[in-house]
Amino acid sequence: MTVTQEAFRRAVFDPRADVPDGLTDPAGRPAGKRFDVYRNNVIVSLSNALTEAFPVIAKLLGDSNFRILAGQFVRAHPPASPLMMFYGAEMPACLEAFEPVRSLGYLPDVARLELALRHAYHAADSDPLDPAALMALPAERLADIRLRFAPAVRLVRSDWPVVAIWRFNMECGPKPAMRPETALVTRPGYDPQIAALDPAGAACVAALMAGETMDAATDAGAALDSAFDPSVPLGALISGAALTALDEDQT
Repeated sequence: MTVTQEAFRRAVFDPRADVPDGLTDPAGRPAGKRFDVYRNNVIVSLSNALTEAFPVIAKLLGDSNFRILAGQFVRAHPPASPLMMFYGAEMPACLEAFEPVRSLGYLPDVARLELALRHAYHAADSDPLDPAALMALPAERLADIRLRFAPAVRLVRSDWPVVAIWRFNMECGPKPAMRPETALVTRPGYDPQIAALDPAGAACVAALMAGETMDAATDAGAALDSAFDPSVPLGALISGAALTALDEDQT
């Protein structure tokens, strides 16, 4: 009997499944024990991949708890692509639904930040905009420009201090203060970097990334903070090599 790929895959990721009929070892005997070892090795390998992909989540939960989560995740979400660098996209939703950690509401956003860092690292290269091109524009023209963004740029908006939590665990940063933060992920060189934006700065950058003019993006920030200064998020974009070009509104 020929074992189909689907039957083999289903048995690998279901610990309750029997060894597929017709699966034998090199001596022609039923491959029960060998298959169990292989099945365990697959789960362990993918769990290790998740530990590397989500180091802060793993640290926050502790090794034994994360192993339980990873085991359930791997069985519910087998790899859909051979590109393991992107494995784990469902982790934020998994954390939202995983009852033992439901009280830790910041975990899904931390996972989103870790995913954003990975995607930024593997994003296509781009040439950054020369900051002088922005500085040379008079104020009346600057208001009408639209900015183009590098492929690596990601924005992770959160009601939690997601950047501070990440830095506390990865860079021995200060203890997080409970306040909303948005992570601006850029890649000015070979490695991604993170800047923390307040809600007004996040609204401004989100508007720019959506194709709004600088004037409209500034209004989006000012709607949340009457003292909003657009130079702060703009400075973070420039220092992170997040901008690649500017377009002036022709309307």
